[in-house]
Amino acid sequence: MKVVLFCGGLGMRIREDSERLPKPMIPVGDRPIVWHIMRYYAAFGHHDFVVCLGYKAEAIKDYFLNYNEALSNDFILREGGRRIELLQRDIDEWSITFVNTGLQATIGERLKAVAPHLEGEEIFLANYGDVLTDAPLPDMVRTLAESDAAVLFLAPRPTHTFHIVSFDGGNRVNAISDVTTSGIRINGGYFVLRREIFDYLEHHADLVNDAIPALVEENRVLAYPYDGFWAPMDTLKDKQTLERLVASGQAPWSMPVGLEEVQTPADA
Repeated sequence: MKVVLFCGGLGMRIREDSERLPKPMIPVGDRPIVWHIMRYYAAFGHHDFVVCLGYKAEAIKDYFLNYNEALSNDFILREGGRRIELLQRDIDEWSITFVNTGLQATIGERLKAVAPHLEGEEIFLANYGDVLTDAPLPDMVRTLAESDAAVLFLAPRPTHTFHIVSFDGGNRVNAISDVTTSGIRINGGYFVLRREIFDYLEHHADLVNDAIPALVEENRVLAYPYDGFWAPMDTLKDKQTLERLVASGQAPWSMPVGLEEVQTPADA
């Protein structure tokens, strides 16, 4: 099953890093966040990626064109450095298609631009390229496949604290509550999509603002409520939190829920 990664945006909310790198290339530990996302999908056997490029596309291309597995894995050096024997590999099985989808394109326009690279994929996966989770991907795929819905998206609770205010009709507040305890769920940036989504992506149409609302009207959109680990990288504080998890060896996305479903006894 192919995975579409939206990596073309400007990433303005984490401005200092994104001025020199596209947001998906901002490092978490010693690898960019998009690598961690790809590794999550690869853990479930999805190794075929279609990367939608835009802002600073050359940085993403350069990273993978010059990817050196010896810098990120243990190895044995032999014959005075003339031969390197890797003790493990991490992207050998990956196939990555790089597509320039424009600097100012919407998510929907980027998705439509890569449609030719998704021929034969009745169901495929998509991701914003800047958010991590340990959600059970096989169950998400199964939930969509067993329904007549065209879209399923992960629906976590928001992680950033802010307050919801309601009014009495004027400007007098009658309730205030923390969004993290309000019961509200949000679009978590992990999608399972049927190919017919392209029928709803007219010229200039966005995925979330146009195509999905149209499908909501037809009662063909599913949310996958999830209360496990989910974390965006929108701010420097988010980045520091994710890096602490990597440094501790306790990064939840590296051992996602449901992984046992795709492991053979020899792998487990």
